[in-house]
Amino acid sequence: MAGFRSFLQAGHAPTLGASFFYFACSCGIWVINGAMAPFLTESFDLTPAQRGLMLSIPIVAGSLMRFPLGLLAQYIGRKNATLVEMVGIAIAMLYGYFAVDSFNDLLAMGVLLGIAGASFGVALSLGSGSFPPRYKGLAMGLVGAGNIGTAVAALLAPPLAQAYGWQAVYGLAALGIMVPMAVMIVFAREPEDRDAHATMRDHVACLFEKDGWAFSLIYAVSFGGFIGLATFLPSYFYDQFGVSKVEAGQLTMLAAFMGAVTRIFGGWLSDHWGGINTLTAVLVVICASLLLCGLSSASLPLTMLAFLVCFAALGAGNGALFQLVPLRWPTTTAVAGSMIGEIGALGGGLIPASMGLSQQYTGSYFSGFALFAFFALVMLVMLRFMQIRWTRTWAEKGGRARVTA
Repeated sequence: MAGFRSFLQAGHAPTLGASFFYFACSCGIWVINGAMAPFLTESFDLTPAQRGLMLSIPIVAGSLMRFPLGLLAQYIGRKNATLVEMVGIAIAMLYGYFAVDSFNDLLAMGVLLGIAGASFGVALSLGSGSFPPRYKGLAMGLVGAGNIGTAVAALLAPPLAQAYGWQAVYGLAALGIMVPMAVMIVFAREPEDRDAHATMRDHVACLFEKDGWAFSLIYAVSFGGFIGLATFLPSYFYDQFGVSKVEAGQLTMLAAFMGAVTRIFGGWLSDHWGGINTLTAVLVVICASLLLCGLSSASLPLTMLAFLVCFAALGAGNGALFQLVPLRWPTTTAVAGSMIGEIGALGGGLIPASMGLSQQYTGSYFSGFALFAFFALVMLVMLRFMQIRWTRTWAEKGGRARVTA
């Protein structure tokens, strides 16, 4: 407890808390279509492929919008950028409340939901900006745990949609985003670590290196898998097991909550055991649990257990990967992490789409699970190959930080 108190005193704790709250609310709104997917599917009579497309668009749009929001933050400040974004989220939610009447409108709404998904880089940078280097990893992990907002959305959106209609959920979200906006205005302050404006080349520099692409592809499994599955699961539980729309959201909440909590544990474990070792174990577990998810479709308890294990591994993988980023790019951690986060998150958009296509053309979701498991296996092979050079150049054996005299 004393150590955590020292950590809080080392930076500006109110900004850290405001960043976490902002990121959590943004994540919840980002996946709100996924949480309400059974209602939307029923209302618009969507095919599995159409539903998969509807669920994929917000993830892809959010990933692509991260970079423009990051550039805006450089010029007007991170705190101000979050306020601009939350105003945009409120406008998007009002569009959903007043204007979504067709499938095309629903796709347009998905693009607007991407505004909420853009919050990742700015939230982490704002929350950790006032902390010294030795504490930035923990600060980023705590803010990153704001992806627990996906669990809250899965828990709250279905009963609200059932009671008041799915349009009302967008309206309530427009009002709800005012709360983190007020918290941000009152409690957060702009950190003093503002560096010179990063150029476009600075942002994409890591992608001119093999390591940058390796990190991005692994993140496409860990975070892409987390956000993609969290968006898809309400539909899966509702279709596959015949549970109610509200129960589907509750089951999804348990899995997403597990992934959010283990993100912090993954960072802590990587500090002690090494990020490479942690990611190796994570990818093995992800591959095995995904196959089990696909094979256990006749048993809800077994499927739920497999998803809990899978999400625990996905969350730990997110923390482990971002333990390695500062070691590989110590002077450009923020811009490298931002670009890796953007490219990696795009992977999440493929999951709902592939699951929908699998169900529509094969009559089963197994092909979608197997494809994702195969991709995780390929990333495991790549990691074991790349780590040979990593541990000779910028990391200790296993992926721990190098100790200098």
